[in-house]
Amino acid sequence: MRKEKVDVPAADGVADSYLVVPDGGPHPGVLLFMDAFGLRPRIEEMAERIAEAGYAVLAPNLLYRGGSSEIDLSGLGDPDKRGEIFGRIMPLIQALGTDNAIQRDAEKYLDFFAAQEGVAPGPVVITGYCMGGTNALRVIEAFPERVKAIAAFHAGGVVTDGPDSAHLGVGSITGEVYFGHADQDHSMSAEQIKTLEAALDEAGVTYRSEVYEGATHGYTMTDTAAYDEAAEKRHWENLFALLERVK
Repeated sequence: MRKEKVDVPAADGVADSYLVVPDGGPHPGVLLFMDAFGLRPRIEEMAERIAEAGYAVLAPNLLYRGGSSEIDLSGLGDPDKRGEIFGRIMPLIQALGTDNAIQRDAEKYLDFFAAQEGVAPGPVVITGYCMGGTNALRVIEAFPERVKAIAAFHAGGVVTDGPDSAHLGVGSITGEVYFGHADQDHSMSAEQIKTLEAALDEAGVTYRSEVYEGATHGYTMTDTAAYDEAAEKRHWENLFALLERVK
């Protein structure tokens, strides 16, 4: 299996990324959109698990505009350090939703990925976590012909009051969408979930939207206090089921 760090030319610089391609192939492509805490060993581990099932995977550092791809998580338990961490990364996260930044980046990611040996031609699937899930939605909306499905887990900020809220663009989606919401998620309330589902229903999108009861925001991430073993297992089951359906 080919596993390597790669530099991907992006819209406003270079995104350090992790590429995993099984031997043989070509293999169906999966983009892994990370959470807010960077391209780190946990994300690489997740990419490798997907690749072991027979998929080529590219995990780009979505926050490359801020430089370093990995966040030191040791301070998350300290309120002051936690505030400092989020104070640094939140502007970068918010910037992805303005000036079509994530869409411009994603076009570059897709081009790079398609050119890699061992990656099958045709549309890809995106699996996204936290802010990565929200941005996965923005990308399938922008490139319905290049993204055949997305899976978004504990995605935050999908529904906002702004005119550029991600849920407002679902009418362009032609593929399949899966949402695995965290229970009692401050960044995706029950009311916001209903708003998202209503938009998907109105647009006629093929989708599943489920709440993982008892799981908190970030439940898939083994390197944070939010990790929930049962919810993580459920996430893998649903992700691989989606990948098999759209293969």
